[in-house]
Amino acid sequence: MSRNSLPPLRGRVAFVFDEPDFDVDQIVGVKNIKIQDVEELARVAMQAYDPDFRAKLRPGDILIGGANFGYGHPHYPPMRAMRHMGIAGVVAESFSPGYWRGEISMGFPQAACPGVLAAVSRWDEIEVDYADNLLRNLTRGTQLPIEALSAGDAAMLAAGGLLPYLKRDLATGDAR
Repeated sequence: MSRNSLPPLRGRVAFVFDEPDFDVDQIVGVKNIKIQDVEELARVAMQAYDPDFRAKLRPGDILIGGANFGYGHPHYPPMRAMRHMGIAGVVAESFSPGYWRGEISMGFPQAACPGVLAAVSRWDEIEVDYADNLLRNLTRGTQLPIEALSAGDAAMLAAGGLLPYLKRDLATGDAR
């Protein structure tokens, strides 16, 4: 599947992490980073930012981040908690390479969109259109270009992550 055939990512802006170099470990708190139970992770997630965060969420909501989102050691528990609660993806000014690779490999949709912090507010309805490489703010009626996904990243997202991608390619004899 090409990046042009990825379905759009559409949802409300659940939270805006506007600080540069945001370490996603802060979502659950560093002291909780070793928790394995995803429900327990979800209970502690976002407590330092918005204690009622989980109650406000709808499935498909999206997180917004600033420059170098995901900076630090790429740990999976914070974003496992976010996915468990229904967060559908992240749009950020830019991403830390380790974070990007890890989350794309997990099949978690991401989009780099320089200027996104000025283009959206919390609870705006947005759409990431991978075919047209656009972020549309449906609430404001505006749009902004996103950086195109590489063919490999698009294929991993389409397959649902690295393991499903590899299994599919091995099953079809299309391994590269």
